[in-house]
Amino acid sequence: MKRKVLVTVAVILAVSAIMAANLNAQDRNDVIKAFNEGAKASQTDIPAAINAFENVIALSDKVGDTAADLKQKAVQILPGLYLKAAMNAISEKKPASEVIAAAKKASASSEKYGNKTNKDNSDKILIQGYNLLANEFFGKNDLASALQVYDSVLLINPSYNAALYNKALIYIKQNNAEEFEKTIDTYIDKVKASNDQEKAKQASKMALEYFRAAGSKASQANKLDDALVLLNKSAKYGEDKDLYYYFADVYNKQKNFDQGAENANKGLALETGTPEAKAKFYFQLATAQFGKGQKEEACASYKNAMFGPFAEPSKVQRTNLKCQ
Repeated sequence: MKRKVLVTVAVILAVSAIMAANLNAQDRNDVIKAFNEGAKASQTDIPAAINAFENVIALSDKVGDTAADLKQKAVQILPGLYLKAAMNAISEKKPASEVIAAAKKASASSEKYGNKTNKDNSDKILIQGYNLLANEFFGKNDLASALQVYDSVLLINPSYNAALYNKALIYIKQNNAEEFEKTIDTYIDKVKASNDQEKAKQASKMALEYFRAAGSKASQANKLDDALVLLNKSAKYGEDKDLYYYFADVYNKQKNFDQGAENANKGLALETGTPEAKAKFYFQLATAQFGKGQKEEACASYKNAMFGPFAEPSKVQRTNLKCQ
């Protein structure tokens, strides 16, 4: 009886082993089929290829060691396919949202399977997608959303200096002087550190002109203390003849004629153009000299200022001073 039971058990185990072998073979065949579908689709249909190789990995995990080689191959192929899909979204000029979604999938796949090169390339495409999105927001004058997009870019790549520059441009449009100054200063420091003097020069010129214009506007509104603060911010970014003119104008309005004359002379030293171009500096110099009681010097400077919009007021002042 015992021997009969043992024989029966042996037969059952043998049959089970045969069935398991056949089942494993069948399961591997399913993985092979999925792999072949992916290989074929990769030539013409990237999304279908991605689905097929994702299926290879899922099936391989179920099958186990007998399909491990196929899983390994799929793992090597998938990040490249996701990257190709993201590249296609760019080349086909898909909407920014689709480019971003494709690039995020490519980045996630590359990170999951340890493909650093593809991860870096995916992030570059992701940044392109975000730039497209920022341009869309900028075009709609949704500046707050555009700023958020550039912040996302900087989270991906803190060294992507173009995002900082674009943020600075938005702050100009918003007339947000405080944030503009912080952002453009950071940008200038970064491009100088990378030895890109041309970009540093371009950004400094932009900042100088922004604060110079703001200072001039404050001066016209007779907010003289505010004007000096803004003009001094402008001076932080370089030397400029027009900046000296506005300094002279503000100081003369404050009756600080020594500083008025000093800045007018600095502007004159930089102005190498025609007498017409020099007229505004001579007018500010004459105003300072008149304020200091230097009649002869003021008469000479008003004479040199008699061009364009300064001609008539200079003539009036010369008459008042009884200049010869």
